[in-house]
Amino acid sequence: MKKTKGFIFDLDGVIVDTAKYHYLAWKQIADSLSIEFTHEHNELLKGVSRVRSLDIILELGNVQATQEQKDQWLVQKNEEYLSYLVNMDESELLPGVLPVLNYLKENQQLIALGSASKNARPILEKTGILSYFDAIVDGNDVSNAKPDPEVFLIAAKLLNVPASAAFVFEDSVAGIQAANIGNMTSIGIGDATILHEAHYNFKDFTCIGTPFLNELIQR
Repeated sequence: MKKTKGFIFDLDGVIVDTAKYHYLAWKQIADSLSIEFTHEHNELLKGVSRVRSLDIILELGNVQATQEQKDQWLVQKNEEYLSYLVNMDESELLPGVLPVLNYLKENQQLIALGSASKNARPILEKTGILSYFDAIVDGNDVSNAKPDPEVFLIAAKLLNVPASAAFVFEDSVAGIQAANIGNMTSIGIGDATILHEAHYNFKDFTCIGTPFLNELIQR
């Protein structure tokens, strides 16, 4: 007999690689302020809110700014980021994601999104997978950024599953920590040496076979 569990997915770097678009948008802001911003610096922004991300960039350049200036840069960054999303389609889904979503749906499992992104819904729509999700919790629904577990706890509540029956797919250290703090099972997607706090680690979704998913479902 199948046991219903909750599978919660982060968005950026897990389902789609919009991280590259975030980087380009943030880099444009950083360049305009003469702040050096590399791919290594961008790692500091993983799983972090837009407001905090800007603060980190300003700290990198030791730049002081008024709230009005910050608000203007936040708007500029988001407009630049959205311009990259216009042409997104199913081809933007990371390898192996769709088979995993299909397997979970075929086995009547509950699926939620738990992301800091405020653009989650349009991304899910453009990539053709919105219908897979029973609940969506994004940056518009939470007040505390990861590693606070709020986003995942809300998702589990919407799915009506206890934290012990929730599995979180994450690519950031803050996200893994949030899942662990929320007493959920964390599954790291990416570099296991970076995501070593996760209960399980996989390079990407192509490495996740149905036996592993079935093991989680039957737990």
